[in-house]
Order: sequence, then structure tokens, then C-alpha cells
Amino acid sequence: PVPANREEAQKIIDAFRPFFLSEKIMKVGQNIKFDLNVLANYGIEISAPMFDTMLAHYILQPEQRHNMDYLAEIYLGYRTIHIEELIGEKKGGGQKNMRDLSPTLIRDYACEDADITLRLMRPLREELEKNNQLDVFQSIEMPLMERNGVRIDTAALEDTGNAFRTEMEQLEKDIYEMAGHEFLLTSPRQVGEVLFGEMGLNEKARKTKSGQYSTSEEELEKIRHKHPIVDKILQHRGLKKLLSTYIEALPKLINKHTGHIHTSFNQAVTATGRLSSSNPNLQNIPVRGENGREIRKAFIPEEGQIFFSADYSQIELRLMAHLSGDAHLIEAFNNGEDIHAATAARIFKKPLEEVSRDERRKAKTANFGIIYGISAFGLAERMEVSRTEAKELIDNYFQTYPGVREYIDNSVSRAKELGYIETLCGRRRYLPDINSRNAVVRGYAERNAVNAPIQGTAADIIKIAMIRVAARFKAEGIRSKMILQVHDELNFSVLPEELDRVRSIVTHEMNHAFTLSVPLEADCGEGSNWLEAH
Repeated sequence: PVPANREEAQKIIDAFRPFFLSEKIMKVGQNIKFDLNVLANYGIEISAPMFDTMLAHYILQPEQRHNMDYLAEIYLGYRTIHIEELIGEKKGGGQKNMRDLSPTLIRDYACEDADITLRLMRPLREELEKNNQLDVFQSIEMPLMERNGVRIDTAALEDTGNAFRTEMEQLEKDIYEMAGHEFLLTSPRQVGEVLFGEMGLNEKARKTKSGQYSTSEEELEKIRHKHPIVDKILQHRGLKKLLSTYIEALPKLINKHTGHIHTSFNQAVTATGRLSSSNPNLQNIPVRGENGREIRKAFIPEEGQIFFSADYSQIELRLMAHLSGDAHLIEAFNNGEDIHAATAARIFKKPLEEVSRDERRKAKTANFGIIYGISAFGLAERMEVSRTEAKELIDNYFQTYPGVREYIDNSVSRAKELGYIETLCGRRRYLPDINSRNAVVRGYAERNAVNAPIQGTAADIIKIAMIRVAARFKAEGIRSKMILQVHDELNFSVLPEELDRVRSIVTHEMNHAFTLSVPLEADCGEGSNWLEAH
């Protein structure tokens, strides 16, 4: 075992330095990123080749479990024994704790996990090769690494928090006045009684299994237009969530050694291939509302540096254009047109310069809604128009972009035949419900058949861009650092003298990460914080 004393531990780890740095020895691990971070604290940067059994299985079966116990049972027909079980088994013989176990037994147990991980590599690698997925594993997943973290301006957070609390107090007063009395805003039961029992805002209000009115955000959004109290309750909830999730939580998550927040980027969680983040979840910071954007003001670069942000422009629509091969979509992107205005011009059959803001808004809603398989009913709700008008808009959309209709039909048919979809890089998502007799369940799978190749390819592309940017930085001696990835956006802390070079490297690598029939474009910005830069 490695001793607790850092100097003694460093000596032991240094003895293995030739092994870690060798480019000829394969290093095999389960969730190897954790080990890389630990070793980095001791000045060790492991050289490839590496094989992470957790990530290998994630590529093969993204929606299953990836822990070692499960993998050992599935691939080796072997159930691992935990040390707690080992102790329990020996209690009958008078042994009560780990100190009572023989050194030989402890040694065998310690070697067991490493042995299982090594034995897992062969069947996992063989399956990756069989599925033509070895490249997406080796070139896209394995090179990813997190280390730097991001600085937080706690004073700015506190100012924002105080402003939120003041706004919440005023909202509470307004809500109580509209309701005619005070009630507990954090109680779904009391909110439901006020809105539906007392004010009668929805005679067909849905109830939960416990018999109380449902006051979920989805339910309240449906009646937002019926009374201003609903909008104020939703605003209050939004502020309260921002306070608890970010304003109050972020300062507690600052690492005392680095002074940074180090969110955990989870590679083996989402079915689409996108990274998720936790502790804290920085992927969910709202970007549309003014209040959510205020949170971004607290994310700052290193002292004396610049916050630089690069965000893919409409990457999912560009992928739809490429995958569908629709001539009109491709032409609009290749001509550098405003895609939503161009869509509106075609749908509403008028010159581009005559398209109104409202028509562009409707076209934008349709553009993104179609990707996610939105129905006429869903589109009508989102645009606040009749179902007839929404259906007409969808029909006109498919007449305008027939290639999109064909792509949707072909995607569903192919998924029904194969049972899975693939991204352009070969990442798979299995859809076991695609042939279900249940129309609702089948419909959900069909929407995934259309959207998953788009989302998954977008995830692959930004990962490729991240890897290439990091490689360029290292090769060219760039001291600026990539500090955050959120959806289709990369963020950096940049030395002022390196800004032009960083901008050139980042935009080039993002724009050329993958070759499509339409150009990839990254929009860039800089400032003193994330809000200014994005």
C-alpha cells in the first residue's frame, strides 16, 4: 500500500515512473481518468497507450451499467468479492476485522481487481473491433482528460444572490396579494390548492397519486397565460433553484488547494455520447433567462488573463443538412444565409427581405422542433398558435425540405431493421423499443432514431475539437488553458499576449474537426468573465 506520508509516497510512485512514461507498455484500468488525476498530483503524466474498460463498455453498450462487478460477471462469468464480504466470511472462524485477515489473503484480494481489469481488455477490444468502434474509443474517448478547473468570483456571486433574494421577496408579496392570503410557496400541495382549488385556473387539473394537484413546471407552463400569479410563481421557483444550486453551492465546491471549481465531466453517462457534469452540474446553467446569465458573470479567468469562449453555431441544423442531403438546407448554409430567415422565406413563400420577426421566430421553432420530432400539438403549444396552423407549418416545412422528411423516414426504417442507430463516427445507440407494440413507447424510440445520430455526432465533433486544440496548445507551447466545456461550447483562460494565437488555433480546429457538406462555424468572444465572452 502507498503510505500516507507524501514524501514516502512520492518515492514509491517515482520508482514506477519509467512504466508510466513508456509509450510501449499498455496501461489498463477501470475509470482510468481517476488514476490519471491522482498521479498528476505527484507529477506523473501517463503516456499512451491506455485502455479504460469502463469507457470501452460505454462505447459498446451506452445505456447499461459499466462498473467492474457487472463487466466481470457479463464477460468473464465471474462475481467479484468485496473486502467486506471477505471479512464476513471469516467471522465464523473468529476473525472480526481486516487486521485479522492473513497477509496472503489481503495480497490476493488486492491483486484481484487488477487481474480482472486486465482480463476484461481482450473481450472488450474484440467486440469494439467487431463493431468497427475501436476508432471512436481510441481517438475520441480515451484522449479526453480533465485537470484545470475554473475560477469563481465569490463576491460577484454574493451580489447576484442578494439581488435574487430581493427580487424573491417582492415576488412573494405580489403572489400573496393576488392569492388574497399568504401560503407556503415551497409546498406543492398548498400551491395546487391556491391555483386550482381556490382560483380554479384549470378545471381539468391533473392530480398526483397522492391525490394532490400536480404543480410541476410542465403543468404550470400550460396555464401561465391564464393568470399573472402563475408566471410569478415560476419566476420565484427559478430564482430559488438558482440560489440553492449555484449561488449558495458553488463557493462550497472551491478546491482549497487550487482555488478552482473542478466539476466532474462524466464520459460514461449519457446515451448520446455528450459529456455530462456533476458536483457541480455546469451543463444546466440557464442561458436564455437574464437570471441564469447572471450566474455566468461569476466564472472568471486566471488573474490578469482573458476569458475566451468559442461556440459551435447551429451545429445540429448543420448536421441535419448533411445527414439529410437536402439541397435547400445545404444551399442556405453554404451561402452563409440566416438559416431561420431562409426557412421562413421558403415556408411562407416570400422574399428573404420581407420575412417578419414573428415568421422567423416560427421558422426557428420549427427548425429545432423537427429535429426532436415535435408534433403539431407540441408545435402549437410552443408557438401559441392553433393546431391547424402548426400542422400547416410542418407540412410546408417538409415540402420546403423534402430531404429532411426522407431522412426521418429512412432513420426510423433503418433503426427498426438494425435495432440501433450510428453517428457519423460509428458511435451506436441501441433502441430496443423501436418495434414496440405500444405506440407511445415506440414513438419515443422513433424520435431518438432521428435525433440521436445528430446529437451523438455533435458530441463526437466537439470531443475531436477539444483533443486537437489541446494537442496544438502542447505542441506550440501555449500556456493558456482550456477550462470548461458546456454542450457545443469551449471556454479558455487566455494570456493577453496569446489571445490572437489561441483564437486562430481554436477556431481552426473547431471549424475543421469534421468534414461535412456544409461548413462548421465557431462563434467566438472574449471578456473579463463567461457572461461577457459568450
